[in-house]
Amino acid sequence: MDRCLLFYFLNNMMDFTRNYFNGSIPTFFSQLKNLSILGFLGNRLSGPIPREIGAIATLEELVLENNQLEGSLPENIGNLRNLRRLILSANNFSGSIPESFGNLTNLNDFRIDGSNLAGKIPDFIGNWTKLTRLHLQGTSMEGPIPSNLSRLTNLTELRISDLSGASSNFPNLQDMKNMERLILRNCLITGTIPPYIGDLKKLKTLDLSFNQLTGQVPKELESVNLDHIFLTNNSLTGEVPNWILDSREELDLSYNNFTNSSSASCQQSDVNLASSFSSSQGNSIVWCLRKDLPCPGKAKHHSLFINCGGESITHDGNNYEEDLNIKGPSNFASTENRWAYSSSGIFFSNNEGANYKTTNQYGLNVSGAGYYKTARLSPQSLKYYGLCMRKGSYKVKLHFAEIMFTDNETFSSLGKRIFDVLIQGKLVIKDFNIAEEAGGVGKGITKEFNDVRVNGSTLEVHLYWAGKGTNAIPDQGVYGPLISAITVTPNFKVDTGGLSAGVIVGIVVASCAVVVLLFVLLWMKGCFGGKDLENKGKIDNAKIYAYVLQEQGNLLELVDPSLGSKFSKEEALRMLNIALLCTNPSPTLRAPMSSVVAMLEGKVPVQAPIIKRSSDNQDARFKAFEILSQDSQTMVRTFSQESHSQISNSSMDGPWRDSSASLQTPDETQEHSSSSKLLK
Repeated sequence: MDRCLLFYFLNNMMDFTRNYFNGSIPTFFSQLKNLSILGFLGNRLSGPIPREIGAIATLEELVLENNQLEGSLPENIGNLRNLRRLILSANNFSGSIPESFGNLTNLNDFRIDGSNLAGKIPDFIGNWTKLTRLHLQGTSMEGPIPSNLSRLTNLTELRISDLSGASSNFPNLQDMKNMERLILRNCLITGTIPPYIGDLKKLKTLDLSFNQLTGQVPKELESVNLDHIFLTNNSLTGEVPNWILDSREELDLSYNNFTNSSSASCQQSDVNLASSFSSSQGNSIVWCLRKDLPCPGKAKHHSLFINCGGESITHDGNNYEEDLNIKGPSNFASTENRWAYSSSGIFFSNNEGANYKTTNQYGLNVSGAGYYKTARLSPQSLKYYGLCMRKGSYKVKLHFAEIMFTDNETFSSLGKRIFDVLIQGKLVIKDFNIAEEAGGVGKGITKEFNDVRVNGSTLEVHLYWAGKGTNAIPDQGVYGPLISAITVTPNFKVDTGGLSAGVIVGIVVASCAVVVLLFVLLWMKGCFGGKDLENKGKIDNAKIYAYVLQEQGNLLELVDPSLGSKFSKEEALRMLNIALLCTNPSPTLRAPMSSVVAMLEGKVPVQAPIIKRSSDNQDARFKAFEILSQDSQTMVRTFSQESHSQISNSSMDGPWRDSSASLQTPDETQEHSSSSKLLK
């Protein structure tokens, strides 16, 4: 960086915000005797913070946010006793916060979001009693939250997220009467929500999501004029308060264990209640309030194609459904029990009307399929659900393209989007960076997962922002998960109308039973007596009737009506002809068992039964019908139904249930329980 730039600034303020400066931080700034503000927000600075910066005793503000700085934080930064603002967010720092920072007792704004700083949250932060803003989101730090944070009574904004380590109770914040934004997301907090939250009258945003909170929602919260409440992914119980159900604010209570709110629906205005009720509620509540979003009917879907944030398009012969809903802060939307999405969180920016879907804003030459030109995004948590999916293994393809940063040499190209990807509750990608993986912005990339199991009826894709990456490039509020399209296809053979093993067995047994029953019925009527001409005529009638429907081309009338119409006629006819072969009146004309097996497997064609009768004996044919039609109708129907019932309840339940034509029981639809918690 040329020193001549110094002439363009006053001697006490050096603000290089949102430029494209690269290289390391110049050390000559330490020679400026009255320097009070040094700002490099949104540049390409790399390397460590020079130790010389710690020698600028007059420095009051050091803003290095959204760069590529790395290494440990210099100990001598703790010598800057006049420092009021220390903003180090969205860099690659490592190590821990130095103990010397405990001397910075004049700080009123400290932010280290989105860095790799580790270790425990230091107790000395409790000595920074002048703090109004404290941001510790998206680090690698450990809990618990120090108890002496209660001393920070001037805080207006506290953001801590994604801690590792041991769990802890809710911190004591009851004296923070100036608090406006309280975010303690995924901080391993247990116990109940303290009623004193209702005494924080200036509070506008409360985010306690992804913790282990129990108990009921405190009634004291009703007295606070909150704009946003996020309590998703906890274990809250009891009834959902009426003031929440009637609220017009953006509230997310999804994924909890509430009970006894029969009047609730999945989306109450801007209140998201998806999957928020205990599984013990059963069918007393609508499907989308129940755990894991079980299918309200038959699980029949085996594929899914969504153009996230865009209109319906066709690609590779598949129709990608439109996804145009603009809502996002606390929203659940479903499409005809086929798919749904749930979005949670707000963008912290000056733009109150932030969109939750986007297009190619900078005219990028986007490569790849058409769905890469649009995307759905979320500031915190975005879940897509495949609903009423058949059980089995699926291939899931997630399509991404970064379309919110530029590809030129300006600060707008310096954004870095980082988020996690979970499928069926399992973390599959940690710290995913679209542009880095794709080799640049405007380039499509597909992440493929080849064996995703659906054990219930719901397939869940979860994108989660853990506080990492930039959040102010090209503008404030550009961060969080982004996805272009979703493709889900089965790894199993899809039912195309053919018969399953269970149905085939059912047809064979029922068909054989029908033919045998006809002969039994005729025998009971005395048709199989001596060799007199009358009995011989009755025997001829019996033999003729067994083949009448076959000769007339109506053999399918023997198929049990309870099987419906969704079966292969070719396979059914094969089974019926085999049944007739096996029951031929002449033992010498019956097919041997080896041939029957081969015909069942389709290895050899089915030989038509050989019928020895006079071709012109029409009267006998009609007599056979007349004798049997009335007497056998009831018996055949009853026998067929009993046979079908026995088959359904026999030892062949396994293959019958596994067939694509089978129905799931309510218990089967709830076997899968995808984890709602983030993996650590």
